[in-house]
Amino acid sequence: MASDIDYMSYIAEQVKEAGQITYRKMFGEYALYCDRKVVALVCDNQLFVKPTNAGRQFIGEPQEHPAYKGAKPSFLIEDRIDDKEWLTELIYLTAKELPLPKPKKKKTQEL
Repeated sequence: MASDIDYMSYIAEQVKEAGQITYRKMFGEYALYCDRKVVALVCDNQLFVKPTNAGRQFIGEPQEHPAYKGAKPSFLIEDRIDDKEWLTELIYLTAKELPLPKPKKKKTQEL
């Protein structure tokens, strides 16, 4: 089951104060970015936050599940989706700990 845009928009609105929030649709699901870093996935209308030490300390005892078959476990956030301040802080802490994406190499054209 693919995630719907209304759910993704709601999540993005909830965490908009964590940093520069964007999202991108991928294979019917969504990647959530904060300050150009992928911080979470939305799959089957569920929020899966990338695991970090800061996130684990903030949550306490996170519920961990893979976002899709074959994925590494992420923090599954279910009961605090509507808690804007809590969710914003989690996304902020997660983004702060993750590295920036590596720059993409420019393709050279052979003649």
